[in-house]
Amino acid sequence: MSVRTVVDLGVLTLLCLLGVLGFETSFGEYDFLLAGLGGLLVGTGVVLAANALRLGLVVTVLAGIVGYFLLGTLFAMPGEGILAVLPSLRSLAGLAIGAVHGWADIVTLAAPVEAPYYMPVLPYVSTWLVALVGTLLVTRWLPRRPRTVWRSGVLLVGPIALYVVGILLGTDEAYLAAVRGISFAVVALVWLGWRSSGAERADAAGSARLLRGKLVGTAVVVVGAALVGALVGAAVAPPSSSRFVLRDEIEPPFDPLQFPSPLAGFRKYTKDLVDTTLFTVSGLQPGESIRMASMDSYDGKLWNVAGPEEAASGAAGFSLIGRTVPPPPLLTPSSMTEATVEIEKYSDVWLPFSGYPSRIDFQDGESRALAETVRYRPDSGTGVLTGGLESGFRFNVLSVQQASVSDDALADVPVAEIAQPSVQDLPDIVVAKAVEFSGEAETPIAKLRAIEQRLKTQGFLSHGLASDAVPSRAGHGADRMIELFTRTQMVGDQEQYASAMALMARDLGYPARVVMGFAPDIPDGGGTVGVVGDDVTAWVEIAFLGVGWVPFYPTPDQTDVPQDLTPKPKTEPQPQVRQPPRTDNRSDELLTAVETDDSDKDDRKPPFAIPGWVWAVTGIVGIPLLLLGVPLLAIAALKKRRRARRRGRGSGDRRVAGAWDELTDGYAELGFEVPRGRTRRQVALSLEGQLHEQGVGDSAPLHTDTGPVRAVEGSAAPGTAIRLVPIAAEIDAAVFGGDEVADESVSERWNEVEESLGIARRSAGRTRRMIARFRIRSQRDWRSVNVALPGRSGSAASAGMGTPADAAG
Repeated sequence: MSVRTVVDLGVLTLLCLLGVLGFETSFGEYDFLLAGLGGLLVGTGVVLAANALRLGLVVTVLAGIVGYFLLGTLFAMPGEGILAVLPSLRSLAGLAIGAVHGWADIVTLAAPVEAPYYMPVLPYVSTWLVALVGTLLVTRWLPRRPRTVWRSGVLLVGPIALYVVGILLGTDEAYLAAVRGISFAVVALVWLGWRSSGAERADAAGSARLLRGKLVGTAVVVVGAALVGALVGAAVAPPSSSRFVLRDEIEPPFDPLQFPSPLAGFRKYTKDLVDTTLFTVSGLQPGESIRMASMDSYDGKLWNVAGPEEAASGAAGFSLIGRTVPPPPLLTPSSMTEATVEIEKYSDVWLPFSGYPSRIDFQDGESRALAETVRYRPDSGTGVLTGGLESGFRFNVLSVQQASVSDDALADVPVAEIAQPSVQDLPDIVVAKAVEFSGEAETPIAKLRAIEQRLKTQGFLSHGLASDAVPSRAGHGADRMIELFTRTQMVGDQEQYASAMALMARDLGYPARVVMGFAPDIPDGGGTVGVVGDDVTAWVEIAFLGVGWVPFYPTPDQTDVPQDLTPKPKTEPQPQVRQPPRTDNRSDELLTAVETDDSDKDDRKPPFAIPGWVWAVTGIVGIPLLLLGVPLLAIAALKKRRRARRRGRGSGDRRVAGAWDELTDGYAELGFEVPRGRTRRQVALSLEGQLHEQGVGDSAPLHTDTGPVRAVEGSAAPGTAIRLVPIAAEIDAAVFGGDEVADESVSERWNEVEESLGIARRSAGRTRRMIARFRIRSQRDWRSVNVALPGRSGSAASAGMGTPADAAG
């Protein structure tokens, strides 16, 4: 490798390290640096080894992928490997999963990110990819082409992307933002400045002047970057709270398990809020109830709404909704109900609906601002406002009611096949009672009605109040279900009976869920009704194929429990049941009211706030397009104006000289080296030599002064011989002939120039042609610094290249 290649690889590595340091705010420790350094070593080392073995591009890339998996365990997950070095199945899976899913995980997990185990793969795969592509460009692409600033700038794309990714995946607290930013800018700019190859063709005096200029320029860049970063950066840098990071804009999947089970707080309403008006509702018809939450997951302690892991296994999950609510997948609609709900003392997170909502309209501006955070699960008809409902919230709900279907119509209808979370720690007594209560019934509806009637007629209702005839313990875990069925009489309220019937139905293989809500007394004609805590209720719903979720109400109405039948406490041994270990961090106090966000209302998002992802897409896509598009359009307009001025302004000889300026500028923009301070014939010979070396146009030998004076021989198709010496001779004759140049001659010279440039552009390839379209004399301007001959007069330069004014364009 040459010294220049070693320097390029060193700069690439240093910039990647500055970029990967941005991951520090996400990981909190410096362990991720091992993975980042490992990715640099693997990506760079594989390409250098492939170059030594003279492997092709495809084989090199495949070798890079193999190296990624073979060495990734050592750098990213040593604890998962065999002897911390050799890859295992778990570490190989982590290297694949982390590269694909780790980007979503890191912005949805709280920092510092410590789990899942594959998270260190992110810095490893990032640096590996940048190093692999960058080393290929340094060793195989740059040496084969003229060294220009834009080609060197291609190497900066990877490190810049890595730097930006570290910012977006980080937190509000930046990690050494000023130091890293200034260092990155200084290294990149200085390297680009020294990357120029102009000094190789300059004489001793020109090389000395260029060296002094570069040293001065380097010092100016370093000092200027430090001053700008320290002074201006401190003044315009946004505060931490205003930093844009993806974890603040992308919300993790909603987990209902972060809130207490709605059914666990049942006794709160019957004891503490019995006469308290929770909310008012208008528009309901007699017999309609209000559903609050549907629970289909039972873990032996609680009925709860299925979490994201259980939802991924088949049940539908919660998602953000707008004004229009998606319909449930299983429903037989009957009537539409339009109700208005106004919150008073209700402070839970579960939205009260009548039926299955199809449209939700929040009335006031404050509640409309929070409507963007409403999440809804269509199959269960459950909505949640994560910030909690507050007094004064008002919204309209247009709902669809499930049609009431008779038992005779359901006699031959099977239950629906719906994926639900499995029931855990189901007591044996519940299984026995399911068989006993269903009796000899054969159809699902007959068995369910038999269970419902046995619970309703043989049990007694008690909320555990002091006024109740017998005590009734709260809860619906496995121990409470055992107590319900082993006492002399079944005693409980909707919480226990709905839980018991749902568990028995699940044991029989029927899709069942517990629904908690309210059943206020609706007067004839509707009107506004205040819903109080005493209106709380719970029931069971079973899904029937093609029909929908049919409700069952197993709670008895009888409250007078015979005293002589009430057992004495602890006089008989109770069957033992193994309880599941408590692995959650939820509070043991199940009756505690759900805490809501009491933060200042002024901190909430204003109405009609533009979602964060819109700003993210606009910033990532729109700003780069704007930064690139505007300069490119401006360059194209300037070049068009330059060409029109050269062709249409001045005398004939001046316009002919302008054609030569257009030719030299056009070839310089295509990447050819156009020497300055030479005669037109010398410039033409130099360009023809470069055309021949690069295979642009015909590969015929260089043109001599003999032969027809014609710019192009044959057709204008790619591969046609390009002859520039005749063009130079004709332009010299027109400029120095002393005669007035006719307009026809000017047009002919311009046509020859345009024909020559057209062939060169088509033969140079699509990439060079596109770049030349938005480029202004890059090679020509560099040559003007390095190759001007000492002592050459302005007249001589003018004789070779046209007037100074024309050359300036």
